[in-house]
Amino acid sequence: MMKNGHHVISAPSAAAACSPEKRRRTVRVWCDGCYDMVHYGHSNQLRQAKAMGDYLIVGVHTDDEISKHKGPPVFTQAERYKMVRAIKWVDEIVEGAPYVTTLETLDKYCCDFCVHGDDITLTVDGKDTYEEVKQSGRYRECKRTQGVSTTDLVGRMLLMTKAHHSNMGSSDYQQHTDNFGRGPKGHSPWTGVSQFLQTSQKIIQFASGQEPQTGDTIIYVAGAFDLFHIGHVDFLDAVSQLSEKPYVIVGLHFDQEVNRYKGKNYPIMNIHERTLSVLACRYVSEVVIGAPYAVTKDLLDHFKVDLVCHGKTEVFLDRDGSDPYAVPRKMGILRTVDSGNSLTTDNIVQRIIKNRLLFEARNQKKEAKEMAVIQAMKRQEEENAKERAQAVL
Repeated sequence: MMKNGHHVISAPSAAAACSPEKRRRTVRVWCDGCYDMVHYGHSNQLRQAKAMGDYLIVGVHTDDEISKHKGPPVFTQAERYKMVRAIKWVDEIVEGAPYVTTLETLDKYCCDFCVHGDDITLTVDGKDTYEEVKQSGRYRECKRTQGVSTTDLVGRMLLMTKAHHSNMGSSDYQQHTDNFGRGPKGHSPWTGVSQFLQTSQKIIQFASGQEPQTGDTIIYVAGAFDLFHIGHVDFLDAVSQLSEKPYVIVGLHFDQEVNRYKGKNYPIMNIHERTLSVLACRYVSEVVIGAPYAVTKDLLDHFKVDLVCHGKTEVFLDRDGSDPYAVPRKMGILRTVDSGNSLTTDNIVQRIIKNRLLFEARNQKKEAKEMAVIQAMKRQEEENAKERAQAVL
């Protein structure tokens, strides 16, 4: 269904979804997870999953389930539901999906198979949550996105340095990420941190590739959009509601510019990461990478902008003390948009700092379970090798 120019998720009835005719022409794919602190790694998993079929259903776990198996989530379930709905490859979400994926769940939502990354997800007692669907042959795997994890992002917030902006190989940063969440018995490749390397192919995969059409209202917004979160989603949703046919362009400021007006160790995500995070949002049509801080006449003319929007957050002055929105303000095309959500990146960082010990304990617990599985897999492989050697003799 289309509303105000963008796709609105509406779940079909179970009968309609499972009808023989529907099943013959539609491959239904299931994904599930916590989707806490949704980042471009989550989005990339869902993009890959959608490419394996026609209709993507995403199950999101409750706060209680996550706390039981992993530890406290950063975001509430209501926030996480809304974040996943905003990812453009998602067709439907299931709120309160069970933590362990079963054939019963796949059948209930008429899904052909489920998709998960090439890491492992464990229950509180160390069991693979996808064991049943793997054994039944209704499991597909996609590549985990290197260079990002919730563990890494939390570590960046707590470290309070700028090393992640351009060089995540710095000794201070590496020492912190090595220690953050590491259990006493080694290092899990799934919970660990690696460097994200941007490629043109990745941008193409995330971009819509659609040019503005006749009758579209071209709306320009600019900012850091750091740790892309539900406050950003609500703002972009509100912006897209300003027109029946919105074409929303997001201008992203370079890291150095963001740090100038935000200070501390901001942005938490570098420009490459922020680009993918914003491109994954269903309300966004295009992204300007490294947009000028001042919204100039040249920029507005180049993109044929009809409206410029800003939220209710503070507008920082440019380097020379001028108003960065002076031009669109004078042209009468500047709009202040109230999204009804006051959440900021600062708020999220404060949540993390306040609960630092809980999150560190959570990551250590998670990694300890993963290391136990790795060791068990290694022992099994050694036993299999011995059996093969004996068979040859």
